[in-house]
Amino acid sequence: MKKEVFDFYSPTALKSYNLDKTMQYQLNILGSLDIFTRKHCENVANITCRLCERLHCTSGFTEYCIICAYLHDIGKQFIPPEILQKPGKLTDEEYEIMKTHTTIGYKICMDDPKLRPYSAGPLYHHEALNGSGYPKGLTKKDIPYEGQIIRVADEYDAIVSKRQYKSHVGISDTLKIIIENTKPFEQVPASSALQELSLNAKLGKDNPVIVKALIGVVIEDIQYEIYCVHKYVKSLEDNIKRLKTVEKYDKKRNQSKSKRKKEYYLSGMEECLLDNEGETIENYLDVLQEYQEARRAKKAQIEHLYHEISVIKKLKI
Repeated sequence: MKKEVFDFYSPTALKSYNLDKTMQYQLNILGSLDIFTRKHCENVANITCRLCERLHCTSGFTEYCIICAYLHDIGKQFIPPEILQKPGKLTDEEYEIMKTHTTIGYKICMDDPKLRPYSAGPLYHHEALNGSGYPKGLTKKDIPYEGQIIRVADEYDAIVSKRQYKSHVGISDTLKIIIENTKPFEQVPASSALQELSLNAKLGKDNPVIVKALIGVVIEDIQYEIYCVHKYVKSLEDNIKRLKTVEKYDKKRNQSKSKRKKEYYLSGMEECLLDNEGETIENYLDVLQEYQEARRAKKAQIEHLYHEISVIKKLKI
């Protein structure tokens, strides 16, 4: 039985931009990253592209943001693997080392003339509007728009994706977490290290306009996923109908007393079976059961996805 293939990020507009030469170069740079970080960078670039379109950015700025997003975690190649791939929570000391991937990535870009124009991606993607981010603790007025966009794309993929050190979090739950990051602190901490946050107490970490665009992107992607699953269900139903015909012929074959009729129905069965799928006279009922179970599972998935959309549409920023 053929497996359903679905790429959650496929309805992107990456191909609509002339990124070939630049992308080819910086994608080679990504080759030095571990597989999880590399995939994450690719996902963040795709989400960034979609966000820029939703935010009505120019094609030139969108192209620029996409490349910044591809490179945003490039500094992680110099973070020790035992920290980068640690399955549990980082210690305070380890977290401080992890945070240096922003400045390391910035230096990598600044040292390479081809990457220098895109150094904002690594440097600003962990800065927060209220000044609680890193590496510089900048506030909204000093954080470039591309940094604000990539931050939201980065947060979304980091939370929703399956990573080696944490479990998968549902889409609507992920959005709830990010929406919380648009809200200001209820109380400004009194510690001297965070006193400066009082100046930005009305701001959250994330730009709510960008988060609203993210919600639109996510709904669009879920609708696309529903469309893909519907197509897969249609394919399953076609196969179920075909194998039901085989089953009907098989019953008639078993009921026939004439050798000629038995051979006739056997021939009909063989014509309906797909050799390239490994279907045989002996196993077609097992294959039919697999198709029926897959159809039930996919219909349940469609119901779940529709429910996710209804939950997401009720979220308020």
